Amino acid sequence: MTMQELQKRSNWAVRVERIAADIDALSEITEPGRPWTRRAFTPKFLEGRKWLEQALRAAGATPRTDAAGNLIGVVPGKRPELGSIVVGSHSDTVPDGGRFDGIAGVVAGLEVARALRDQAIMLDHTLEIVDFLAEEVSIFGVSCIGSRGMSGTRPAEWLTRTSGELALEDGISQVGGRPHEPAQRDDIKAFLELHIEQGPVLEAQKLDIGVVTAIAGITRIEIVVEGRADHAGTTPMSARKDALTAAARIVLGVEELGRALAQGGHHFAATVGEFEMTPNAANVVPAQVRLLIDARAERREDMERFIADLQSAVSAIAATTGVVAGPAHIISDNHPTPGDPELLDVLDAACESAGARHRRMASGAGHDTAWMARITKAAMIFVPCVEGRSHAPDEFATNQDIALGTAVLLDAVVALDRKLQEIG
Repeated sequence: MTMQELQKRSNWAVRVERIAADIDALSEITEPGRPWTRRAFTPKFLEGRKWLEQALRAAGATPRTDAAGNLIGVVPGKRPELGSIVVGSHSDTVPDGGRFDGIAGVVAGLEVARALRDQAIMLDHTLEIVDFLAEEVSIFGVSCIGSRGMSGTRPAEWLTRTSGELALEDGISQVGGRPHEPAQRDDIKAFLELHIEQGPVLEAQKLDIGVVTAIAGITRIEIVVEGRADHAGTTPMSARKDALTAAARIVLGVEELGRALAQGGHHFAATVGEFEMTPNAANVVPAQVRLLIDARAERREDMERFIADLQSAVSAIAATTGVVAGPAHIISDNHPTPGDPELLDVLDAACESAGARHRRMASGAGHDTAWMARITKAAMIFVPCVEGRSHAPDEFATNQDIALGTAVLLDAVVALDRKLQEIG
């Protein structure tokens, strides 16, 4: 999309050059030689937070850090008793990747505040721009620490998790939080998050915006296959109980089940992402294999069908091969999070207003929105990223695409300021 096309199709209160400058500035705050690495609870993350505090002030927002360690810029409304409309995402990254993942949503929030100021628009609701703490898997092995804190869903035992000599409670304190104080909010009336798609659909279909219908539930399932270690050269093929060949059949079964469910019109994906074999010696028949499945479903009924069919397949493979396999052990199980129907309609209307080509779609990745939906109306906007690449150094989204998404976000915020009062 050219600058001229964007100017014609979007709310020109949104400025592409400001968005570009913000992304460039945050991109420069990275570990030396490791673009783009700014992990939560590291010195570079704190440096990024300092930059964001200054940017929030320049945008007319007053920065503060809540008890959960989230950085929040507050723009008071004319009627603060109505509560807050919150926009934002996260500024931390995975190692060696993430120039736009999360950052685009934080920058979009900054630009919404600036655009409202430029147009001399003061909302009735208070507007808040949030940078959630540690959306990515942190050095403590857990993720979405800030949004879980704000939604009152962060497990108390997490505070004692350690990374080296640092405990999570100390890490939250270091970013300005107060880990032992409650952070759950009850005054947020709506939450919107802009994010890069992290997938290829929008680019492939030449669309500008994805209106996210649901964030897929994520279930992780462990299966252990027990065979028997034998000499690889002397044990007849017909007498073996090879854990690896049985596990390989299970892996192919996971792919087959996942492909079948993905054809149903709703998002489903299943991946064997961890695979361990013992004794892992060239001249020994494998005795044990452990595999971990990551399954993601837009609809809960698809996940339940997958788990049931997987267990049946594992039992059949075990009976055929003579190994002991399963039962499938569910390590974690998070249900899907649907987008709020009223917010989805507002986002569709905002896309039409901005002239953005759009579609509804599910998110296969997890986001802070999933936790915010526990306490308020919540929804997401996706913008395209090149070739769907993400969590990699070459992750890329154009400033023009982010600006158009921000124009949609701005229009939605203004519309919600009115609509939330109508629906009470």
